[in-house]
Amino acid sequence: MELNKDINQFDIPVAKRTYLNNSNLIFFKKLLIFSPFLFLFLSVSVLRLIRNIELKPPTNNKFQVERNHDQRILGHLPYNEIPKEKLVLIEPNIEVHSDMRNSLLKMREEARKDGINLVFLSGYRSINLQNDIFYSLKSIRNQEALVRARVSAPPGYSEHSTGFAIDIGDATQRETDFETEFENTQAFRWLKKNAAKFHFKLSFDKDNKYIDYEPWHWRYEGSIEALKIFESSNRNF
Repeated sequence: MELNKDINQFDIPVAKRTYLNNSNLIFFKKLLIFSPFLFLFLSVSVLRLIRNIELKPPTNNKFQVERNHDQRILGHLPYNEIPKEKLVLIEPNIEVHSDMRNSLLKMREEARKDGINLVFLSGYRSINLQNDIFYSLKSIRNQEALVRARVSAPPGYSEHSTGFAIDIGDATQRETDFETEFENTQAFRWLKKNAAKFHFKLSFDKDNKYIDYEPWHWRYEGSIEALKIFESSNRNF
């Protein structure tokens, strides 16, 4: 008896089993029934989240560049017309933004000291005047808008409307006015070397892929307002 008692101490007990009652069975049945709907709801939610992330506009510089690129019309960026009160007359029929007046006149004076006579051909042009220039010349020359835009901006897209653009010629070679041959004049060579000292920059150089080369067309970037206006144009597209 003692031996059996000791052996019974090492008997492996029968595993304890539990059984589902009716309430547990009902819960699991409901879970099985509604699980496909739950999976579908979660899948749709995840897909919506992914789609919203993809459609959200990026805020990096690349997007800003592309957005400004899309604002171009026939290769030209839009420019607002300068308020009349900011214009000053520098000589008959030539008005410019008051911010650039002193620098422009000082540049001409410094050029004279070097024996170079700069001629101002065109400054501020209203949007209405630009409208006449663009559409009348396009019609006279029998040119499509895309072709005409290579040499003249559509109304509302000209730097001249800002008052910060100036067309310059050489007083000794007037036949080169508004011609690419202006690049062969002493006036142009002087501008290439010295214009930056007075905050002027050539707007449309030979590398411009939208607009034809215009060695006579310069813009002023010597004020905060001017820098803001031409900030998009100074980006590389």
